[in-house]
Amino acid sequence: MAAFPRAVPQTVFDRLELNAILNIYGRMVAAGHWRDYALDLGRDAAVFSAFRRASERPEFQVVKRPELRHKQGMYALIGEAGAVLKRGTELGTVLAPLERKLLKLVGD
Repeated sequence: MAAFPRAVPQTVFDRLELNAILNIYGRMVAAGHWRDYALDLGRDAAVFSAFRRASERPEFQVVKRPELRHKQGMYALIGEAGAVLKRGTELGTVLAPLERKLLKLVGD
């Protein structure tokens, strides 16, 4: 009898994490700033990318890497140029720069 291959472990955002990310995404869409997103779920990381237009590079990426949980923090906010803008163990603090950007967009 042949054994079934084991499923490859996959890193994913849980419901609360995805809810927090999509909350900001929805408000940025309502402000007319973002138009598209992509979700990449891999073995080592889960990545949520937000785009101004579908044909461009992502303006921001929220990355979850569980293996960095005890080192730098498993969440990171990556900018358009690929620089790490914020890193931490709490998703809310990592998303804070996006909240500030949203307040500036709505205030203008």
